[in-house]
Amino acid sequence: MLSRIAWRNILRNKRRSFILILSIMVGVIALVMTDAFSIGMMRQMLTNQIGADAGYIQIHRKGYHDDPALKNSIVNTAPVRAALASDSAFVHISERLRTFGLISSASNSSGVSIVGIIPQEEERITTVHKYIVEGTYLTGKPDDIIISTATAEKLKVGIGDKVVIMASRIGGSVGSEACRVVGLFETFDSGFDQTHVYIPIATVERMLAAGGRVSEFVVNPMDPKQTDSIARQLRSRLPADFEVLTYKQMLPLLVMQIQLYDQIIYIFYAIIAIALIFGIINTMLMAVMERTHEFGIDMAIGMSNKRIVLMILTEAFYLGAVGTIVGLAIALAINIPLSHSGWNLAAFSDSLKSVGIGTVIYPVVGASTVLNAAVIIPLATVIGAVYPAMRAIRLQPVEAIRAS
Repeated sequence: MLSRIAWRNILRNKRRSFILILSIMVGVIALVMTDAFSIGMMRQMLTNQIGADAGYIQIHRKGYHDDPALKNSIVNTAPVRAALASDSAFVHISERLRTFGLISSASNSSGVSIVGIIPQEEERITTVHKYIVEGTYLTGKPDDIIISTATAEKLKVGIGDKVVIMASRIGGSVGSEACRVVGLFETFDSGFDQTHVYIPIATVERMLAAGGRVSEFVVNPMDPKQTDSIARQLRSRLPADFEVLTYKQMLPLLVMQIQLYDQIIYIFYAIIAIALIFGIINTMLMAVMERTHEFGIDMAIGMSNKRIVLMILTEAFYLGAVGTIVGLAIALAINIPLSHSGWNLAAFSDSLKSVGIGTVIYPVVGASTVLNAAVIIPLATVIGAVYPAMRAIRLQPVEAIRAS
């Protein structure tokens, strides 16, 4: 009965109720879309970094992550290969030999990270091969090299041109190799593009006289959810002079940003809720004042203060629930297609690439986003109706009945 009366009271002033529901809808849509866009952007930054270079798990000689010098690379790879053998059906594996050096052309030179890879293995680990915009990926020839479009522009070279790479060996001498550019790549991250070049691992090994050294083994579980468990297993199998790092240790700032955002979003929820509470207070207070005569009669015939308060709070809850449900439906109808097609922000490509995000953002609507909106918004409307309800029960029946 009380709920039926509350719903009837809402319909008595359709215009005011519609405006309030509309404002709640707009708040919910803005909340869900902002949350979905931000989560999608954060996760995309992390996924891009994992896919471009880091991978999910890396195995190094202990201390290499803090000081990635050639002298700290893995000399004896047998223990690593033995540890990975039992997981070979569940993971993709690639080995790299990397160093910092110089790439030069007839026109210019640039400092870069020279990454020696086995092309077929690396294709299963990273996404660089998908970003080739001109030419081809590494074909396996020893003098092949792929560089970014930014590096090519700086060196003033193109497909088929020769460049020279140089880097220091362990003994202090300088090794060099002449390579031919076979492909140009352009990723989501302009900073990454300017500092990375890829060549066959055998070429780097020859240039550095590395003698079979490997800088890192990159391991990608076929199911990324198994990253932590596989990393623990590898740590237990390897000697103490090796380190096994997951992307959480390799990309701590990005992981921390995502964790920090999970906390900051509640501040945004609080701001929306507080604004909604003041709107509800204003609207419900107006409704209470307009129904002073009605409340006086209700009190005179014996309606308890508790039932009056419950009736007003129920009205507010219904308004909040309707606005939230409709707002969520509209927000999901907008975001679900965008989560597949993406939101193209090519107009801001330079800014996005400077922070490692692609030009297309894919919003992510999580269950927590929907649940938070479904709980917080109706709760805020009920809280906002508490003060008007208290004003209503403070009315004196005789004076309220006389009010016109």
